[in-house]
Amino acid sequence: MHLIHDSNLSARKDDHIRINLEEDVQSGITNGLSKFRFIHNALPEVNLEDVHLQQTFFGKRVRIPVLISSMTGGSESSLEINQRLAQAAQQTGAALGLGSIRAGLEHPELTYTFQIRKFAPDILLLANLGAVQLEYGYTVETCQRAVDLMEADALILHLNPLQEALQPEGQTRFSGLLGKIEQVCRHLEVPVIAKEVGWGISKITAQQLQSAGVAAIDVAGAGGTSWSQVEMFRGRTEDQVEIASQFREWGISTFESILNVKTAAPGMKLIASGGLRGGMDCAKCLALGAELAGLARPFLHSAVQSTEQVIRQIQIIGRVIQISMFATGCRNLDEFHTQPVLYRENQ
Repeated sequence: MHLIHDSNLSARKDDHIRINLEEDVQSGITNGLSKFRFIHNALPEVNLEDVHLQQTFFGKRVRIPVLISSMTGGSESSLEINQRLAQAAQQTGAALGLGSIRAGLEHPELTYTFQIRKFAPDILLLANLGAVQLEYGYTVETCQRAVDLMEADALILHLNPLQEALQPEGQTRFSGLLGKIEQVCRHLEVPVIAKEVGWGISKITAQQLQSAGVAAIDVAGAGGTSWSQVEMFRGRTEDQVEIASQFREWGISTFESILNVKTAAPGMKLIASGGLRGGMDCAKCLALGAELAGLARPFLHSAVQSTEQVIRQIQIIGRVIQISMFATGCRNLDEFHTQPVLYRENQ
């Protein structure tokens, strides 16, 4: 097997971390969740301590419906961040997805930055690769090796055509990719999650992914970090900067993406991410039908400080979700997903 190596991969990962921490990379559109309000129940007929957040996802117990979304890996500086995220996930019972493990596959000396299972033996842990790598030499066997290296419970294949188009070193051969994703879904030993990186999922894409056999979709809608902005800050020429800057308002909002998957791919396991900034956004996504709510940038800022900061942040998010469920009369996530607890304000 011949893989196309990227010698600058580690430096690019460091660029991404630095830019996300230091620059304004916010999308020019909102996640769409501010249009919704919870229907307050003044007589919930349930005790707060009896409201439970746990569920089973891909056979793993998740004590809190929060996913620390894919961010980092493949550089020296990301090791400590990943370790802190893993320790926080283990203590709180959240799920964790790391950044693309491509760097660990192509540069074995970086593999250790992804090997954090020892810090989090019990969590739902997700490996992550760019789906487009299947067009550049990656195979089902490569995907399996990524899963094995991380001792992961599932594999995220992320979809990022716009980001690749804006990267100076981008890989843009997406023709025929759906069939290759289907082969991975069919033969990989663990479930496959398809994930955007911040521009959302359309109805057509949701249908295609369901037909390919993915086990879950992470919508990663527009409204949070815009990777076109990140690539704008990485631009090497005036033209690259100007081109990337014009995509700040690109994408399908998180709310619209959730709706697209729910209507076009009924029964699909759903992860909601994209501009979620706290527990209330997470609660709204769960009430709209998502099984996990994913956040990335807020946890990155906490992880740079300490494990304790990440734990505190997850616990606050969990408490907001629990109180939202209590104040709408829901005892568990199944009720929260299915009962009419939200209404949309007239705009």
